[in-house]
Amino acid sequence: MNKLKNELEVCLFDDILPFWINNSIDNTHGGYMTWLDRDGTLLSTDKSVWMQGRGLWVFSKIYNDFRKEEKYIDAARSGYEFLKKYCLDDDGKMFFRMSREGNPIRKRRYVFSDVFAAAGFAEYHRATGSEEALVLARKSFGIVLKAFTEPDYIKPKYEAGEFDYNSHSPAMIIIDLCKTMRNVDDTHDYDSIILDSCEKVANQFHKPELGCLLENIRPDGNYDSSRPEGRLVNPGHAIESSWFILEEAISLGNHGLAKKALSILDDSMDMGWDSEYGGIYYFLDSEGKQPYPLEWDMKLWWPHNEALIALMMAYGYTSDSKYLNQFKRVYEWSVTHFADEQYGEWFGYLRRDGSLSQTVKGSIWKGPFHVPRFYMKCIGILESGLDMI
Repeated sequence: MNKLKNELEVCLFDDILPFWINNSIDNTHGGYMTWLDRDGTLLSTDKSVWMQGRGLWVFSKIYNDFRKEEKYIDAARSGYEFLKKYCLDDDGKMFFRMSREGNPIRKRRYVFSDVFAAAGFAEYHRATGSEEALVLARKSFGIVLKAFTEPDYIKPKYEAGEFDYNSHSPAMIIIDLCKTMRNVDDTHDYDSIILDSCEKVANQFHKPELGCLLENIRPDGNYDSSRPEGRLVNPGHAIESSWFILEEAISLGNHGLAKKALSILDDSMDMGWDSEYGGIYYFLDSEGKQPYPLEWDMKLWWPHNEALIALMMAYGYTSDSKYLNQFKRVYEWSVTHFADEQYGEWFGYLRRDGSLSQTVKGSIWKGPFHVPRFYMKCIGILESGLDMI
């Protein structure tokens, strides 16, 4: 375990973080340009607002919990200044995509840009004590909470009646956001929001009788097998939810909730692992039918990051060697196929057999988040001596 911890630290601080600091930070306009090819070459200077918030959170978190070095707080400050100056629309919501200079290109109905902005602002406040950052975090969180709790706040994408679904994404993402917010703010009962969402994910979206966690359920919590959307399973998303829930259960000493989290993890690994080629599928169908997303059998970086966190946490909690063996399997497969020894960081997109689909290291979706978060979380667990029971 000490050897693994040292290996993860070297990878994070000598490989992963330098790739983003050296290639992503815009020293002219601020913020992060994440559309990068294998060697860091820019493919586009447009900026993902998701990645401004996520990058701000990562660099602030590194500074707060690992190394108080100027380069990390400087990197965080770059994202903070760009996010607050350019990415907020007049209605308080965040844009989705910006030009390099800070001109808005696109805004979307949903509020995931706001989720990541709130988390980034909150963590930056923890790093700097900036009251302005805390105010911004509260405002963005308010937008998120309204969107997730007031049915009419966001215009539905589909006509009501025939296509009514509740999505897994809001229920799971607010768990993680509230964990960050409660570290710096006491204006909401974050503990209750977290526990309610944990129970919702575990008791409604997870269907043990199907052996999976569904991405979409009917508003009454029922399973809809009549459409591919109702049968849709995203193993990586489910695994991410499992460790969100398990982490909270451990902090509360709630062994019943922990058992539910482990059940989600077990089902998701059993269904999601490709027994022929290795790696975790991107999408599956709950009944084994053809999944409708065309990219269903690709292997993406982030489900593997989430699996590694979840498996290490599960092993720390249970001491069950099953989880350690699964961690080793996922880790070895991931390092072999995703990690780029020549230029650093991880590739993002593989075909089913593990061969490269694209050489990109970053895009509007991939940036300094899932990979460094995996390293940070697992280093933290190992530093605790796996004493989580």
